[in-house]
Amino acid sequence: MALSPEAPNDVSATATPRSTAGSIESTAAPGTAATLAAPASSASFSVEPGWLELLDRLDAESLTEIFLSRITEIDGYQAPPLPRSEIRRTAVLSFIAILDGLRFGQLDDAVAIATDVGVSRARAGVSLSSLLEAVRLDFAVLWDALTAVAEVEDAQVIVRHTSMMLRIVDGYVTQTQNAYIAEAQRIREESASLRRELLESLFSALHTSPEQLNLLARELQVEVATPLLVAAAIGNDAVALHVELAELERRGCVVHTHYLDGAVIAFLPAATKSRTHDTMCFARLSELRIGLTTAADGLAGLLAGARIARDLALALKPDELKAMTWDRGWARLAAHELAASGKPLMADIDAALAECSPARRERLLESVLSYLRTGSIADSSAELFCHRNTLSKNLQQFREITGIDPTIPNEASRLVVGWA
Repeated sequence: MALSPEAPNDVSATATPRSTAGSIESTAAPGTAATLAAPASSASFSVEPGWLELLDRLDAESLTEIFLSRITEIDGYQAPPLPRSEIRRTAVLSFIAILDGLRFGQLDDAVAIATDVGVSRARAGVSLSSLLEAVRLDFAVLWDALTAVAEVEDAQVIVRHTSMMLRIVDGYVTQTQNAYIAEAQRIREESASLRRELLESLFSALHTSPEQLNLLARELQVEVATPLLVAAAIGNDAVALHVELAELERRGCVVHTHYLDGAVIAFLPAATKSRTHDTMCFARLSELRIGLTTAADGLAGLLAGARIARDLALALKPDELKAMTWDRGWARLAAHELAASGKPLMADIDAALAECSPARRERLLESVLSYLRTGSIADSSAELFCHRNTLSKNLQQFREITGIDPTIPNEASRLVVGWA
């Protein structure tokens, strides 16, 4: 497509760059291009008058119209991430900056519009690959326009300036990409800071409003009411937890961490029928020495879940190597709470059993513990390789000695908690 050399917004060969704005101002009449001053970073390439004459036939506005007609072919731009007026504005300034670089044989070290484009597209959520494709489209449009306005005798001029043009392309793409990457990192840091602030508020036991929970859910990319799997590790066990979390993230699990009263708290969506992938996360975490529970009501119950997970981690005995879950640990937590309150739980039972011989005490405890575990005379007698009558006799003797009948749930609960 030939572009009119009479277009009203031609970038004149007599333009002087404004390196801080990425645009140029006309300061001289056509025909004086060879006397232009170099930009801030001196050009290492001497452009020819014929090259400048070719550039005089192009203008940023016409190039922008072509660019806008083609940008919707790029993924991410079918539904423009920014207003069309903003895409037009940055396209015009980009072509001005590029034409400026082509006139002087080199871009400025810092082209303002490249930073503008990189930052604004990162903020708009445009992917880096889509952005770079759009930036390269600038040069495809420019090359097509340049070859369209060239005459046969201009071919050698274009060939001699191609390497310089490619260097301009690379420089502009690099500046735009660097600005995008830096801004994307800044966005991640801002998001992480906001997450920390919201989590700190949640874990500090201060009132968390529904609005704050919704904001936190958006930052964590979960639904507010999504059930959460909550893990806690203390001391040296935290190292193993961190290692496993890194592996889970590598496998695609999304895990978040926080600290609560000396414990590392990790949480992630719990497994559901629609989230079977998270079953693997639970299975792997279950092999660690941690406290492990579920916050069934999601973020609103996260603090309570974290406290329970921490208490479960504290309840682990030195010889226990796997996770302490609520099903396994509730009785132990209850025993700790009763002990902390100063209320005796097992003192009278221990004193009564102390009157028995060691062999008899061991036999009675073995029978009662098995029965508490199975709830069945038949199953426990099979487990202990003894007759059912023998087991029943041992349970009866335990009742006579301690006053506690392990076959009555209300009385058995005291034994379950006391021996947890």
